[in-house]
Amino acid sequence: MAGGGGPAPPPKQEELQPHPSKDQLPNIAYCITSPPPWPEAILLGFQHYLVMLGTTVLIPTTLVPQMGGRNEEKAKMIQTLLFVAGLNTFSQTLFGTRLPAVIGGSYSYLPTTISIVLAGRYSTIVDPVEKFEKIMRGIQGALIVASTLQIVVGFSGLWRNVARFLSPLSTVPLVALTGFGLYEFGFPLLAKCVEIGLPQIIFLLIFSQYMPHLIRGERAIFDRFAVIFSVVIVWIYAHLLTVSGAYKNAGPTTQTSCRTDRAGIIGASPWIRVPYPFQWGAPTFDAGEAFAMMAASFVALVESTGAFIAVSRYASATPIPPSILSRGVGWQGVGILFSGIFGTGSGSSVSVENAGLLALTRVGSRRVVQISAGFMIFFLHSWKIRSYFCFNSSSNYGSFILPFLCLRWFRRSQFPPVLQPKQLQNEVYSWVLCFHGPLNTTILQ
Repeated sequence: MAGGGGPAPPPKQEELQPHPSKDQLPNIAYCITSPPPWPEAILLGFQHYLVMLGTTVLIPTTLVPQMGGRNEEKAKMIQTLLFVAGLNTFSQTLFGTRLPAVIGGSYSYLPTTISIVLAGRYSTIVDPVEKFEKIMRGIQGALIVASTLQIVVGFSGLWRNVARFLSPLSTVPLVALTGFGLYEFGFPLLAKCVEIGLPQIIFLLIFSQYMPHLIRGERAIFDRFAVIFSVVIVWIYAHLLTVSGAYKNAGPTTQTSCRTDRAGIIGASPWIRVPYPFQWGAPTFDAGEAFAMMAASFVALVESTGAFIAVSRYASATPIPPSILSRGVGWQGVGILFSGIFGTGSGSSVSVENAGLLALTRVGSRRVVQISAGFMIFFLHSWKIRSYFCFNSSSNYGSFILPFLCLRWFRRSQFPPVLQPKQLQNEVYSWVLCFHGPLNTTILQ
């Protein structure tokens, strides 16, 4: 029979394909759900802890002397900041966005906090310790009230509706202006100890950008642990300058910034101390201070929104949904509430410096950030050891260059030759965000 044969076979059903990953950066070694081996993960977590420790020390260093506090209060405030940062990081990685985002003290709250410190109602107090405690209670009350803004906006889903219409470019002016407003305070302080700060930046650049090309191996060591290498080398160098008498005849400002034995935190630090709620006393509330802190909270809200976008890219995650972003904002509000309850002196937001470290190490694992949170919470028994290692200003310069280095990664990444409008917006925003990290970080360095 011409053209005979049986009926035509049914068309073969196409196999289901997984949802394609979109808008991801290349060359990421470990993504959000693929942690590195435990020894490497612990070292990477400790590196995140070092960056957080360096930036955390700067906030009490500026606030406590203006509040009338001594070295004992400074040590307690540093320890409280780290403890609360660990709690907030754990809650964000477990219940919030679940991104590898480190939640630490934010510089966006400093202008408002300083305005509270200089308020007239505290100027008549003579006893410095009493003045410190009363100012801290006022800051606690303002933070507790300000936390309601992000809690309501986040958990109610209001920020989800805003994020759907939020273009990355629309947040660039506010984020950039926040950094530029603090930028003028950074470089003068950086120049106070240029013989230590400049080698720190140079070593970090050499280890992260040039050593991997000169010494090629199967495992990435120098670029992945560049912060640890540079901080250890420069701290030893600073300690040798101190013991050799290089700063013996220097001025008091130089000795405080460069010497490794002039911080005064070691003798003032207890061996074991666990922060507890309302350790400075019952918080006090003032309407003007609360509204000013709410304005700072809104600035930190927009800042953290951009940082969440960057962290999701560095972790090789798909674009963060608006609902998840809103939930993360709500948990960040809970973190600000913790800051007010424990008395950290500053609110919380996503650490842009640690986001830059994700870009530098190309490790976006959630487990690594949770390990760093464990260091922040449980590394309490050796407070004297860690303060001795990290109170010198040289350990704080590492985070200054971190967000700059992600510019090099963006430039070398193999993106499509033609970008869609949404991709182009994300690229421009990522570049501006890279600059925002050092802008905020340099305020106290």
